[in-house]
Amino acid sequence: MAYFPASMPKPTPNFDDRDFWNTCTKRQLRFQTCADCGEPRHPPGPVCPYCSSFKVRWAEVEGAAVLYTYTVIHHASHEAVAGNLPYVVGVVTFPDLPNVRMVTNVTNINPSLVHIGMHLRLWWDDVGDGTWIPRFSPVDKLPA
Repeated sequence: MAYFPASMPKPTPNFDDRDFWNTCTKRQLRFQTCADCGEPRHPPGPVCPYCSSFKVRWAEVEGAAVLYTYTVIHHASHEAVAGNLPYVVGVVTFPDLPNVRMVTNVTNINPSLVHIGMHLRLWWDDVGDGTWIPRFSPVDKLPA
């Protein structure tokens, strides 16, 4: 069962992030890195902001994450999420790939218990039409 209702808009991949979303359909979380200097970047882009290279490779993370910061959403920005309030939007970092930060949802926890530095684990949310969204839960509370 999806975290948000089916009426929630799905991602619309563009030229720069389509490879990211394509790997998500395979339930693999990969981030763009520079093939010249090795620096990771997210969101994906056409040029390395560190060395201006156009060469790209993709690095997979295993799914362990740490909550860098978060906010608890109490007012729906889209009618589809009104029934899910409150929910947590967080920024996570990855021990496997330092310097990458990703905006995501922290799920399966009372929002009042969320805290910076908490250890999280990736889970894949099937939102239909072959679209899988990476979301995160506390390590001991992964969804079934």
